[in-house]
Amino acid sequence: MVPPLDSARHSASIKARAAELGFDACAVAAADPVDPEDRLGAWLAHGYHAGMDWMARTKALRQDVRLKLPGARSVVVVARNYHAPRPPKPPDTGRVSRYAWGRDYHRVLRKPLRALAAYMDSLQDTGTSYCCIDSGPVLEKFWAARAGLGWIGKNSLILRRDLGSWFFLGVIATTLDLAADAPMADLCGACTRCIDACPTGAITAPRVVDSRRCISWHTIENRGEIPPELQPHFGDWVFGCDLCQEVCPWNRDVPVTGERDFHPRAGHAHPPLIWLESMDEAEFSGEFAGTPIMRAKHAGMARNARVARGNQREGIS
Repeated sequence: MVPPLDSARHSASIKARAAELGFDACAVAAADPVDPEDRLGAWLAHGYHAGMDWMARTKALRQDVRLKLPGARSVVVVARNYHAPRPPKPPDTGRVSRYAWGRDYHRVLRKPLRALAAYMDSLQDTGTSYCCIDSGPVLEKFWAARAGLGWIGKNSLILRRDLGSWFFLGVIATTLDLAADAPMADLCGACTRCIDACPTGAITAPRVVDSRRCISWHTIENRGEIPPELQPHFGDWVFGCDLCQEVCPWNRDVPVTGERDFHPRAGHAHPPLIWLESMDEAEFSGEFAGTPIMRAKHAGMARNARVARGNQREGIS
């Protein structure tokens, strides 16, 4: 079925505006329920959400964006490359996930995403929109896959030929009726490198991650102690983990981001472990304010540094 002329023209103009605002990709999906197979429900039933109870509380909203934005007809998904080369690692330091080396991506992306939403609102007389950068009840990866922005890799991240998985997602639900894009083919094939690389076995099946075993969840979201049986597998990771991305063939030739705010600040890719463990709350806030590392909080980063130092003493970092 050929989309109405206005729908196709609006979709094209929104993608052009997204490019002007610095986004590396933009795609559109129809705002129907995004999880008809209830994959989220199965994931929650297994307890794979660990301490993220908000995932269960907002399940219905996540599966149907129209409950968040009544009258929503389309969902626009954008991508922004954050890839930068990892600097050389000095001795006695920890490792931080690439996405957290610079300024908090929410702060970087919020203004252009809102500008894109404002442009979309200008294309309709009475409609409205809802923006989300992974902080609202939206299944961003599901929407990205439906819109054809990429496909869901076996590590559960969205993959693209040109950007691999080194990009942030932004989502705008809108009451505009837009021409939707076709889903992208899954190009993972028989590759299982991401699954094989996970040191804790957190990827229990293709596209299924058990957060209770995930290094990223424990070093960022877990406010308690890290289970002793998992600690030796953490190596020197003190915030997040990139192992399943680093081995992905689609991440071999990703261009370096042009966004300077995503490049590493001094010492943030590999912070000294003793420094992390010994700094006080004020020093922590002064150093990491405005960066994703604040999410782990002062106590969490000190705990992570202790685990990494213990692994270092045992020769397993």
